[in-house]
Amino acid sequence: MMMSIKAIFLDFYGTLVHEDDDIIPLICKEIQENSVEECEVSDIGRYWWNIFSSMFKNSYGETFKSQRELGILSLSETISKYRSNCDVNEIIQKQFDHWSEPKIFSDTIPFLETLQGYEVYILSNIDTADVKAAIAYHGIKVNEIITSEDVKSYKPRPELFIEALERHNLSPKEVLHIGDSLMSDVGGAGILGIATVWLNRLNKIKTDIAEPNFICRDLKEVRDIISGIEEGSIVV
Repeated sequence: MMMSIKAIFLDFYGTLVHEDDDIIPLICKEIQENSVEECEVSDIGRYWWNIFSSMFKNSYGETFKSQRELGILSLSETISKYRSNCDVNEIIQKQFDHWSEPKIFSDTIPFLETLQGYEVYILSNIDTADVKAAIAYHGIKVNEIITSEDVKSYKPRPELFIEALERHNLSPKEVLHIGDSLMSDVGGAGILGIATVWLNRLNKIKTDIAEPNFICRDLKEVRDIISGIEEGSIVV
Protein backbone atom coordinates (compact mmCIF):
# COMPACT_ATOMS: atom_id res chain seq x y z
CA MET A 1 0.00 0.00 0.00
CA MET A 2 1.29 3.44 -0.90
CA MET A 3 1.56 5.73 2.08
CA SER A 4 1.71 9.51 2.25
CA ILE A 5 3.17 10.66 5.56
CA LYS A 6 1.65 13.81 6.99
CA ALA A 7 2.74 13.48 10.61
CA ILE A 8 5.47 11.83 12.66
CA PHE A 9 4.65 10.54 16.14
CA LEU A 10 7.68 10.16 18.39
CA ASP A 11 8.22 8.41 21.68
CA PHE A 12 10.63 10.39 23.87
CA TYR A 13 12.64 8.42 26.46
CA GLY A 14 14.68 5.70 24.79
CA THR A 15 13.97 7.25 21.40
CA LEU A 16 15.14 10.86 21.46
CA VAL A 17 16.81 10.85 24.88
CA HIS A 18 18.27 8.17 27.12
CA GLU A 19 16.15 5.98 29.36
CA ASP A 20 16.85 5.81 33.10
CA ASP A 21 18.58 2.42 32.84
CA ASP A 22 21.72 3.76 34.53
CA ILE A 23 19.75 5.35 37.38
CA ILE A 24 17.69 2.35 38.51
CA PRO A 25 20.69 0.30 39.77
CA LEU A 26 21.93 3.27 41.79
CA ILE A 27 18.59 3.51 43.58
CA CYS A 28 18.49 -0.25 44.16
CA LYS A 29 22.05 -0.13 45.51
CA GLU A 30 20.98 2.38 48.15
CA ILE A 31 18.14 0.09 49.19
CA GLN A 32 20.61 -2.81 49.45
CA GLU A 33 23.14 -0.85 51.49
CA ASN A 34 20.46 0.24 53.96
CA SER A 35 18.71 -3.11 54.26
CA VAL A 36 18.81 -5.21 57.44
CA GLU A 37 18.95 -8.41 55.37
CA GLU A 38 21.18 -9.71 52.61
CA CYS A 39 19.82 -9.01 49.12
CA GLU A 40 21.03 -8.55 45.57
CA VAL A 41 20.68 -5.32 43.60
CA SER A 42 19.30 -7.29 40.65
CA ASP A 43 16.58 -8.87 42.82
CA ILE A 44 15.59 -5.47 44.19
CA GLY A 45 15.37 -4.05 40.68
CA ARG A 46 13.29 -6.97 39.47
CA TYR A 47 10.89 -6.70 42.39
CA TRP A 48 10.50 -2.94 41.92
CA TRP A 49 9.86 -3.38 38.19
CA ASN A 50 7.22 -6.07 38.78
CA ILE A 51 5.38 -3.95 41.35
CA PHE A 52 5.58 -0.87 39.15
CA SER A 53 4.39 -2.79 36.07
CA SER A 54 1.36 -4.13 37.90
CA MET A 55 0.39 -0.65 39.09
CA PHE A 56 1.10 0.81 35.64
CA LYS A 57 -1.19 -1.64 33.81
CA ASN A 58 -4.08 -0.78 36.14
CA SER A 59 -3.58 2.98 35.93
CA TYR A 60 -6.12 4.50 33.55
CA GLY A 61 -9.31 6.52 33.68
CA GLU A 62 -10.50 7.06 37.24
CA THR A 63 -7.63 4.92 38.58
CA PHE A 64 -4.94 6.88 36.71
CA LYS A 65 -1.84 7.90 38.62
CA SER A 66 1.10 9.91 37.30
CA GLN A 67 4.49 8.30 36.72
CA ARG A 68 5.86 10.10 39.77
CA GLU A 69 3.05 8.74 41.92
CA LEU A 70 3.54 5.22 40.57
CA GLY A 71 7.29 5.48 41.11
CA ILE A 72 6.93 6.52 44.74
CA LEU A 73 4.25 3.93 45.53
CA SER A 74 6.12 1.03 43.91
CA LEU A 75 9.48 2.05 45.39
CA SER A 76 7.94 2.43 48.86
CA GLU A 77 6.65 -1.12 48.64
CA THR A 78 10.09 -2.28 47.47
CA ILE A 79 11.85 -0.55 50.37
CA SER A 80 9.42 -2.21 52.77
CA LYS A 81 9.89 -5.64 51.16
CA TYR A 82 13.65 -5.50 51.66
CA ARG A 83 13.42 -3.93 55.14
CA SER A 84 15.52 -0.96 54.17
CA ASN A 85 15.51 2.35 56.04
CA CYS A 86 15.88 4.50 52.90
CA ASP A 87 13.73 7.58 52.45
CA VAL A 88 11.71 6.99 49.28
CA ASN A 89 11.45 10.66 48.36
CA GLU A 90 15.18 11.15 48.74
CA ILE A 91 16.40 8.20 46.68
CA ILE A 92 13.81 8.45 43.90
CA GLN A 93 14.87 12.04 43.23
CA LYS A 94 17.72 10.64 41.11
CA GLN A 95 15.13 9.24 38.71
CA PHE A 96 13.07 12.43 38.70
CA ASP A 97 16.18 14.49 37.98
CA HIS A 98 16.96 12.23 35.03
CA TRP A 99 13.49 12.64 33.59
CA SER A 100 13.83 16.42 33.48
CA GLU A 101 17.47 16.50 32.33
CA PRO A 102 18.18 13.26 30.44
CA LYS A 103 21.14 12.74 28.13
CA ILE A 104 20.23 13.24 24.49
CA PHE A 105 21.22 10.90 21.67
CA SER A 106 23.66 12.44 19.21
CA ASP A 107 21.39 11.79 16.22
CA THR A 108 18.26 13.39 17.72
CA ILE A 109 18.66 17.06 16.77
CA PRO A 110 20.00 16.31 13.25
CA PHE A 111 17.06 13.96 12.68
CA LEU A 112 14.47 16.48 13.87
CA GLU A 113 15.99 19.10 11.59
CA THR A 114 15.25 16.87 8.59
CA LEU A 115 11.53 16.71 9.42
CA GLN A 116 10.59 20.18 8.16
CA GLY A 117 7.32 19.90 6.28
CA TYR A 118 5.93 17.26 8.63
CA GLU A 119 3.80 17.69 11.71
CA VAL A 120 5.88 16.27 14.56
CA TYR A 121 4.30 15.21 17.84
CA ILE A 122 5.88 13.67 20.93
CA LEU A 123 3.71 11.05 22.63
CA SER A 124 5.12 10.17 26.05
CA ASN A 125 4.13 8.09 29.05
CA ILE A 126 6.21 10.30 31.36
CA ASP A 127 4.53 13.19 33.19
CA THR A 128 3.92 16.40 31.25
CA ALA A 129 6.09 18.68 33.40
CA ASP A 130 9.07 16.34 33.14
CA VAL A 131 8.86 15.93 29.36
CA LYS A 132 8.46 19.67 28.86
CA ALA A 133 11.44 20.35 31.12
CA ALA A 134 13.58 17.86 29.18
CA ILE A 135 12.54 19.33 25.84
CA ALA A 136 13.36 22.85 27.02
CA TYR A 137 16.67 21.62 28.46
CA HIS A 138 17.77 20.32 25.06
CA GLY A 139 16.08 22.97 22.90
CA ILE A 140 13.97 20.37 21.09
CA LYS A 141 11.30 21.83 18.84
CA VAL A 142 8.18 19.91 17.82
CA ASN A 143 4.60 20.85 17.00
CA GLU A 144 3.12 19.50 20.21
CA ILE A 145 3.67 17.25 23.22
CA ILE A 146 0.89 14.92 24.31
CA THR A 147 1.36 12.82 27.43
CA SER A 148 -0.39 10.15 29.43
CA GLU A 149 -1.54 12.84 31.85
CA ASP A 150 -3.56 14.46 29.05
CA VAL A 151 -5.60 11.31 28.46
CA LYS A 152 -5.33 9.55 31.85
CA SER A 153 -3.92 6.48 30.13
CA TYR A 154 -0.56 4.95 29.23
CA LYS A 155 0.72 3.38 26.03
CA PRO A 156 0.13 0.67 24.83
CA ARG A 157 -3.50 1.49 25.61
CA PRO A 158 -4.90 3.37 22.58
CA GLU A 159 -6.08 6.61 24.19
CA LEU A 160 -2.83 8.55 23.70
CA PHE A 161 -2.64 7.67 20.01
CA ILE A 162 -6.34 8.33 19.45
CA GLU A 163 -6.07 11.73 21.13
CA ALA A 164 -3.19 12.73 18.83
CA LEU A 165 -5.06 11.56 15.73
CA GLU A 166 -8.33 13.25 16.63
CA ARG A 167 -6.78 16.46 17.94
CA HIS A 168 -5.03 17.02 14.60
CA ASN A 169 -7.57 15.43 12.25
CA LEU A 170 -5.17 12.72 11.14
CA SER A 171 -5.88 9.32 9.65
CA PRO A 172 -3.74 6.41 10.92
CA LYS A 173 -2.53 5.96 7.32
CA GLU A 174 -1.03 9.47 7.39
CA VAL A 175 1.18 8.79 10.41
CA LEU A 176 4.48 7.04 11.15
CA HIS A 177 5.14 6.29 14.82
CA ILE A 178 8.70 5.82 16.03
CA GLY A 179 9.55 4.32 19.41
CA ASP A 180 11.90 1.99 21.26
CA SER A 181 9.29 -0.22 22.95
CA LEU A 182 7.81 -3.18 21.08
CA MET A 183 4.91 -3.32 23.51
CA SER A 184 4.12 0.34 24.19
CA ASP A 185 5.03 1.92 20.86
CA VAL A 186 4.76 -0.77 18.19
CA GLY A 187 1.91 -2.63 19.86
CA GLY A 188 -0.05 0.45 20.87
CA ALA A 189 0.20 2.28 17.54
CA GLY A 190 0.05 -0.80 15.35
CA ILE A 191 -3.32 -1.97 16.66
CA LEU A 192 -4.82 1.28 15.35
CA GLY A 193 -3.33 0.78 11.89
CA ILE A 194 -0.49 3.29 12.37
CA ALA A 195 2.75 2.30 10.61
CA THR A 196 5.53 1.77 13.13
CA VAL A 197 9.30 1.91 13.40
CA TRP A 198 10.89 -0.07 16.21
CA LEU A 199 14.00 1.92 17.12
CA ASN A 200 16.26 -0.82 18.45
CA ARG A 201 19.21 1.24 19.63
CA LEU A 202 20.36 -1.40 22.13
CA ASN A 203 20.25 -4.36 19.73
CA LYS A 204 17.58 -6.13 21.76
CA ILE A 205 16.30 -9.52 20.68
CA LYS A 206 12.96 -9.16 18.90
CA THR A 207 10.04 -11.00 20.48
CA ASP A 208 6.57 -11.70 19.15
CA ILE A 209 4.97 -9.04 21.38
CA ALA A 210 4.23 -6.92 18.31
CA GLU A 211 5.32 -6.70 14.67
CA PRO A 212 6.80 -3.39 13.51
CA ASN A 213 6.70 -2.29 9.90
CA PHE A 214 10.37 -1.34 10.14
CA ILE A 215 13.30 -1.97 12.48
CA CYS A 216 16.07 0.62 12.70
CA ARG A 217 19.23 0.90 14.79
CA ASP A 218 19.33 4.69 14.86
CA LEU A 219 17.48 7.77 13.63
CA LYS A 220 19.61 8.02 10.49
CA GLU A 221 18.15 4.71 9.39
CA VAL A 222 14.69 6.04 10.24
CA ARG A 223 15.33 9.05 8.01
CA ASP A 224 16.25 6.66 5.18
CA ILE A 225 12.94 4.85 5.67
CA ILE A 226 11.02 8.13 5.52
CA SER A 227 12.89 9.16 2.37
CA GLY A 228 12.11 5.80 0.78
CA ILE A 229 8.41 6.19 1.55
CA GLU A 230 8.48 9.71 0.10
CA GLU A 231 10.16 8.50 -3.09
CA GLY A 232 7.90 5.46 -3.45
CA SER A 233 10.77 2.98 -3.23
CA ILE A 234 9.46 1.71 0.12
CA VAL A 235 5.85 0.59 0.33
CA VAL A 236 4.07 0.17 3.64
